Amino acid sequence: MGVNAVSWSPALAPGQLTSSASLAGVPQAPLRRFVTGGSDNLVKLWSHNATTNSYDNICTLPGHTDWVRDVAWSPTPLSKSYIASASQDHTVRIWTCAAGADQADASNWKSEVLDFEVVVWRCSWSMAGNVLAVSGGDNRVSLWKEKLRGGWECVKTIEE
Repeated sequence: MGVNAVSWSPALAPGQLTSSASLAGVPQAPLRRFVTGGSDNLVKLWSHNATTNSYDNICTLPGHTDWVRDVAWSPTPLSKSYIASASQDHTVRIWTCAAGADQADASNWKSEVLDFEVVVWRCSWSMAGNVLAVSGGDNRVSLWKEKLRGGWECVKTIEE
């Protein structure tokens, strides 16, 4: 039905920087993956297939009830993998997959829903990957951080 947004994954899997293979100096092949969001209300993960030299849909994450307007894969490959998806359904979903878990298995992705009063247009991670910026139809940008005990909190709202 149409792809509205795309975002590349980090080149390293979560935990790969501190894995025993990395510490032993064994080279790791970079990941060639991206995520899309579309008019079918789905978030889809794609991975490069070296055999066919193309990209295969390896995982589909359902949950939105209207168009996915934007997706953003967090740039940090530390302990978890994060994807944010902003939707016409007035929500942002933050999808989390633990280090070492198979990202191609949808059951390994857990989502937390952030509710908004308006359509959500865009989402973008900070360069460090620990703050999510969200913009919507109310001319506001809100900044979100993960709480130490889990969950997400709005730490700042900016109005134009």
